[in-house]
Amino acid sequence: MMVRTLKVQPGTRLLWAVIAAQMLTQIGAFTLPALLPTYIDHWHLTRTEAGWLVGIFFAGYVASVPVLLALTDRLPARRIYLLGAGLTAAAHLGFGFLADGFWSAFLFRALAGIGWAGAYMPGLKILADGLDGDRQARAVSWHAAAVGAASALSFAVAGAAAAIWGEAASFRTGGFAAATGFFIAALWFPATTPAQPQQPRRLLAFGPVLRNRRAVGWIVGYAVHTWEMAALRAWGVTFLATALVDADGLWASPTMIFTLAGIVGIASSLCGNELAIRLGRRGLVTVAMLAGGGLAVAVGWVGVAIPWLAPILLVVWMAVVYLDSSALTSGTVQVAEPGLRGATLGLHSMAGYAGGLIGPLGVGLALDLGGGNGTSGWGLGFGHLAVVSLAGLLLLRRLGAARPAA
Repeated sequence: MMVRTLKVQPGTRLLWAVIAAQMLTQIGAFTLPALLPTYIDHWHLTRTEAGWLVGIFFAGYVASVPVLLALTDRLPARRIYLLGAGLTAAAHLGFGFLADGFWSAFLFRALAGIGWAGAYMPGLKILADGLDGDRQARAVSWHAAAVGAASALSFAVAGAAAAIWGEAASFRTGGFAAATGFFIAALWFPATTPAQPQQPRRLLAFGPVLRNRRAVGWIVGYAVHTWEMAALRAWGVTFLATALVDADGLWASPTMIFTLAGIVGIASSLCGNELAIRLGRRGLVTVAMLAGGGLAVAVGWVGVAIPWLAPILLVVWMAVVYLDSSALTSGTVQVAEPGLRGATLGLHSMAGYAGGLIGPLGVGLALDLGGGNGTSGWGLGFGHLAVVSLAGLLLLRRLGAARPAA
């Protein structure tokens, strides 16, 4: 009888190591949005201040990711990842043990953003450098799904830890998880030094990246995508708490509903990448952005007025937002020049998280201008995302039509 030996596909062990480390490092990232209604009450925050506390995470990311990710074209990405995971652990533990108001929380949230800048895209680059073609695209998809899963679980973990041990313990849990991710990276990530170009480049030389018009098109699309996703993640639980405040017999808490929405989003992201491979990436992104704009308006204006529709609309919106998540990043990865992949992903990530800063802050400002938690406030807050999505779609399609450089 012949015995068939099953061989592990090249890159599989690394893929699972990166996924485990990324999920553990990310698990505390959305603890504050999950508990935002509580902190608004405890610290007497305005909606604009609450938007800043969520958004400063993205500002810290944007300020540091160009340098950290460009360094991965010169140094082993593992070193940058260890720095990022270590800072993330310190930020969450600092928030859990020391934060007592707006400014201390602001500091630790900014530090968490810097930490995630050192972990997110460097982890992706470790995968991308060892794979190509459809295997690379699928690895990017699984990476995006893992980060999305951790984001979804972050809400559930925060809600459960807060219910059992208190709000501060939720941040400490995220800190200990990130520390575990650090040790996984230290043990199993490769310490490969990237090939150096024949002519040395400046560290932040984004000119060659910007001349790649197709890459810029995908980067613009990702910026708009993250603008919308960050706004939804930041304010989704608070929106549900407002819409369902008078609901009788609620089947789940707002944090659990939002966790379910995140899980649906992960499945949508995986399906979206496979559809993009088979049917075309630009077409999928077009459908997702148009549908997302329509749902942003519907959730904002209808969700508060008809409470029983709020969870349904929000879950569907989350699925649509996630649909083009991995497709957008795969688009950038595949059109980037190999020697500029780190810098290209750095600009991609920086632009995306710049949108992530503006999205939560924009919703907070709209809520304050619209008079608080009423229909007009949420309608303006979520409705502005439709305009942003349409503008981004037009730019993506225009730039994406450019021919690749000879």
